[in-house]
Amino acid sequence: MRQVHAYLGGISKQLGCAPIMVGGTTDHVHLLGRLNRTTSLAAWVKEIKRVSSLWIKSLGSQYRDFEWQGGYAGFSVSHSGLNSVVQYISNQEAHHQRTTFEDELRLLLSKHGVDFDERYIWH
Repeated sequence: MRQVHAYLGGISKQLGCAPIMVGGTTDHVHLLGRLNRTTSLAAWVKEIKRVSSLWIKSLGSQYRDFEWQGGYAGFSVSHSGLNSVVQYISNQEAHHQRTTFEDELRLLLSKHGVDFDERYIWH
């Protein structure tokens, strides 16, 4: 996993979007970074997924069918909240021994007042 996280951070850096922290578990990743002034969140995520998919598929035949899920969730954070988010990302392995990715996303969306429909969120 660390190799994938490092690669994702490298892609972000090449896009001019400074990576701050990359982490996660086997079923999802968290990328904390600073978007540059000309890159939208959608363009950043699209390019990270595109480039990393090509690389992951090149790692061996067992990865030839690899795909990122179609969607993503993006949240902004203030400078004063950066350390909390870094800690949150750093503790993903322990965190997900207690809660699932799906429950985590539901909680984050609810906490930030984002309305969502479960019929569309997991595809």
